[in-house]
Amino acid sequence: MARSGAQTLVLLSTSLNVAILRTLGDGPKQQVELRRATDSPAQTTLRAQLKRLEEVGAVEKRRRNRFPGVLEYELTGAGQDLLFVAGTVECWLGRAPGEPLPLAGNAGRAAVKAFAEAWSTTMLRPLAAGPRSLTDLDRVIGALSYPSLERRLAALRLTGHVEAREGNGRGTPYALTAWARAGVAPLAAAARWERRHKPRDSAPLGRKDVETAFLLSVPLLSLASNVSGSCRMAVEMPNGGDRHLAGVVVMVENGRVASCTSRLQGAPDAWALGSVAAWLEAVIEGDTDRIEPGGDSRLARSLLDALHRELFGEWSHSA
Repeated sequence: MARSGAQTLVLLSTSLNVAILRTLGDGPKQQVELRRATDSPAQTTLRAQLKRLEEVGAVEKRRRNRFPGVLEYELTGAGQDLLFVAGTVECWLGRAPGEPLPLAGNAGRAAVKAFAEAWSTTMLRPLAAGPRSLTDLDRVIGALSYPSLERRLAALRLTGHVEAREGNGRGTPYALTAWARAGVAPLAAAARWERRHKPRDSAPLGRKDVETAFLLSVPLLSLASNVSGSCRMAVEMPNGGDRHLAGVVVMVENGRVASCTSRLQGAPDAWALGSVAAWLEAVIEGDTDRIEPGGDSRLARSLLDALHRELFGEWSHSA
């Protein structure tokens, strides 16, 4: 099953869907107007993508005036929110290694799909913690066969998500690129969209998702050189009547992230605690009102600000 956010990323990897959303963002359109504005795709292709967008609640059709009237398509509130997710995907592709990847091209589509598949198959979890060889991945991911892992790892390498490192003779280790780690941004935006608009038809964010997202993104952070200490960044997960925490403990030395582990034991210098919804708003919008800081609040707030700034600070307006 696709993990939280993955279905939406795959939906937006089809550039025609994004073109339809943007065209309808200017107002309702008839199908012939849509076709003209989206580079004249085949009518069957356009109808198929309109149906997909209707099924997820992003687009609806109505008749102008009275019956029979003129049939038009228009964007819903969910469609407006989906446009933000699409913009975030495009901003992320624009920072790809080497050269920007347009979503309208095959390379952009392949990059989004490779990342979404690696997320759903949990391949990103061990890779987020450090370089791993194919043998290492096969040892910890029992749900995929060796050939399937090999194929997906090759896709990640071809699309710039991983790069080979020097090994010890027991297989080539592969490390995630900084750009792949920044893929948490479109993933978080997609997961928030699903929570808001498709909660019954999409997977919720689970403990492993939360840990992976932190392990991917936190190593990217850079803080002021006079900031040091340990901080627990934790999400309160629904677990019946009990409180269950998922997250990471981050060690910062002179503004640099020295370590990041999913082991939450111990007594850190600071902590930041909140619900899944609160963390999504903090990361995407920079709204930390619902995040509870504790201990060395300067350290906790510095990490929160850095997380938003690294993933969304430069992108939010263009997205």
